[in-house]
Amino acid sequence: MRWISSLIVGILIMAATEASLPAKTASVPDLEQLERMIGRFAPTSLRVDTSKLSPGDQKALVKLLEAARILNRVFMRQLWSGNLELNARLGKDTTPLGKARRDYFWLNKGPWSDIDAYRAFLPGVPPRKPLGANFYPEAMTKEIFEQWVAQLPAQEQQEAKSFFTVIHTKGTMAPAPDSLFAEPYSQEYREDLAQSASLLRQAASLTDNDSLRKFLTLRADAFLSNDYYESDMAWMDLDAPLDITIGPYETYNDELFGYKAAFEAYVNLRDDEETRKLSLFTEHLQEIEDHLPIDPRYRNPKLGASAPIRVVDEILCAGDAAHGVQTAAYNLPNDDRVVQQKGSKRVMLKNVQEAKFRSVLLPIARRMLTQEAMVDVSFEPFFTHILAHELMHGLGPHQIKVQGRDSTAREELKDLFAPIEEAKADVTGLFALQYLMDHAQGTAIGKLLPSDEAAERQLYTTYLASSFRSLRFGLNDAHGKGMAVEFNWLRDKGAFLALGSHTYAIDLAKMKTGIAELDHELLTIEAQGDYAGAKRMLDELGVIRPELEEALKKLEGIPTDIAPIFTTAEELAPSAEDSPKIDPRARRK
Repeated sequence: MRWISSLIVGILIMAATEASLPAKTASVPDLEQLERMIGRFAPTSLRVDTSKLSPGDQKALVKLLEAARILNRVFMRQLWSGNLELNARLGKDTTPLGKARRDYFWLNKGPWSDIDAYRAFLPGVPPRKPLGANFYPEAMTKEIFEQWVAQLPAQEQQEAKSFFTVIHTKGTMAPAPDSLFAEPYSQEYREDLAQSASLLRQAASLTDNDSLRKFLTLRADAFLSNDYYESDMAWMDLDAPLDITIGPYETYNDELFGYKAAFEAYVNLRDDEETRKLSLFTEHLQEIEDHLPIDPRYRNPKLGASAPIRVVDEILCAGDAAHGVQTAAYNLPNDDRVVQQKGSKRVMLKNVQEAKFRSVLLPIARRMLTQEAMVDVSFEPFFTHILAHELMHGLGPHQIKVQGRDSTAREELKDLFAPIEEAKADVTGLFALQYLMDHAQGTAIGKLLPSDEAAERQLYTTYLASSFRSLRFGLNDAHGKGMAVEFNWLRDKGAFLALGSHTYAIDLAKMKTGIAELDHELLTIEAQGDYAGAKRMLDELGVIRPELEEALKKLEGIPTDIAPIFTTAEELAPSAEDSPKIDPRARRK
């Protein structure tokens, strides 16, 4: 799961149309409009010093970069069946408009603008990303899928809902309960995955780090077997200067059910000093779990193994990790079997977070906060709350009972799980930091989290500024939808104060009570697998109200997010000619 930054709100209220209809030419942006859309992403060079890597790891890094880039092709196939053909066609258009279209296509990895409610920006494509992406037949409904699954034996039901299968229809049959079947990823994407697996094995043979060698070997095997359990377990044990995440993980693009995982990759360099410092948080996770604002019967009396934390600098990301708003941190794996035994790992992309804070958050804060509140905006609470957000994905209800049967919050909440879970991680993260401020003084973690009013104001004011950043992602983004719930709840409670000229500040006392009350609601919805309650909350609070819509207009001209330029990756392993390498706008000038 991810915590990522956000975008323009005027389009949030756009009504979605049928994804199977052709786009209207009039709705497609021209060159000037497209340039403005691209301009919402601030070009940012990611240069990372890899000189301290061992000679073996330096050679392995090149192979990892090559293996990661292959997943761009796999992900584009997962997003839409026409993506690869469209990408090739766009590459042949050398007009200014053609180049702009190709650049924005590559930024989104498809013909729909992520931050504009997935609206098409190219002609001749569906006006919106299909809800099921390319994981299911485009004309398949939720009802057809559920009827098909209900008639299957238990093992085949698991395969149908698996993270790692694509659903097809037999021959040319229209989607119907008796025409569907599940195809493993290892077969669906076998050529690309075999190529990536070969490069992972080459990297494994070059590195001198045993844990990296083990993970790469097992992940290469998983690409061909479709069984990711052992390699996920090895990834949890990965302890290496080169910190890589590669495989099918997040399910955000499956808007029908949230079942299907998209391929992505992060190639990172570990920051040992920051990692040691932030790892202190893991010593207090059970204590936080034991004090969550929820009925005690829903708390986990024994969490899985301690959650590893890695602070890294990103060298390259690819696939699902490299479209639209950039990931600032992630919490994986999503396999509950692994989480129960090993916990989950939190990876903090520090250089990405610094770029977002500098290019996006500070300019937003200057426009949206009062002068007095602005002085409390700081990078440290921004960074620490992102960490807490990721840690809190591992706390709270996971394995639950619904009407006497074993289940999970993810399975019960289905398509509503992602925004509820992102809001829960946000709010529980604030609750946890406040708890540690109040109770951990005199410990090592207390030195990182001083307990005084000034520190609390910095935490909550920086969170307020960051909320506007996340709201700009749009309501189709799980983080944007979740943040709308948070913002409206805290606004209703008087914790967020609207002042003159659409500026905001916090009421510190009401922030604390408001956060605890909202956390109780979110945790209870997950603990009870309450789909109706989740829908009610999202319908009532997961919206952009008129006051907020007007306020967000002040942010016009401020970048929504960064557009990374993978400078070090290009220097070490230049990418193929069919993928943009540098700042698109620089190429067009």
